Amino acid sequence: MTFSFWTQNYLDLDTTITLANYREAWTDPLYRELMLRSLRISLIVTVVTVLLAFPIAYHVSFHVHQRKALWLFLITVPFWTSYLLRVFLWKVILGYNGVLNSALLGLGLIDEPLSFILYNANAVVITLAHAWAPFAILPIFVALERIDRSLLEAAKDLGDGPVRSFFRVTLPLAMPGVVAATIIVLIPTVGDYITPRLVGGTEGLMISNMIQVQFGKANNAPLGAALAVSSMFIVGGISLLIFFATRNIGRGGAD
Repeated sequence: MTFSFWTQNYLDLDTTITLANYREAWTDPLYRELMLRSLRISLIVTVVTVLLAFPIAYHVSFHVHQRKALWLFLITVPFWTSYLLRVFLWKVILGYNGVLNSALLGLGLIDEPLSFILYNANAVVITLAHAWAPFAILPIFVALERIDRSLLEAAKDLGDGPVRSFFRVTLPLAMPGVVAATIIVLIPTVGDYITPRLVGGTEGLMISNMIQVQFGKANNAPLGAALAVSSMFIVGGISLLIFFATRNIGRGGAD
């Protein structure tokens, strides 16, 4: 953090304290655009991942009575492969002549390959959602497993149907897992630079890629540090807002 208050003068590092890096980080339109894009992509990835993870965790917790350990094992299988390899595989799948386009063309569902699924924000969202899905499923599953099933029986005895019981009992009690999954996915996706670099193209680049450029080719590490610190505080603030908002929702639902 101290580094962000210094100034890079070519090969020399001026250790005089200054806020110039933060002023540039917060006023330059390019950096603002990259930060907003990073937050937008990260929030979309988080919402998509949690919404897809919850049904899977719910099914395993409430409807799988045997071989539950096998299901959990299958969920963690992606951890066995390199993150970089998984990104490259999505590049192959989403490519102009990739697996998805070839399959859709073969089925006659499209007349020409889809071009909006690679080298843009859509590809970044799809790749990140797949990569972080296990991290969202597991905390939600743990929260669902801790729910006392007698509470659901009591809700049923009091006349609640499955949907009403879910929103009044299951979801509020599962909120700690949902919050944990949200934060676990949100924070690292903002700082991801491999996925935008490989599948994002110019439209999918994020603030982390600019930070990498500042520390590398631009030879302006103090500005890169200022961008990194700014990103950290913004994501931390959003995470706190999500935490308190969902905690109040959970309490309200439980009451």
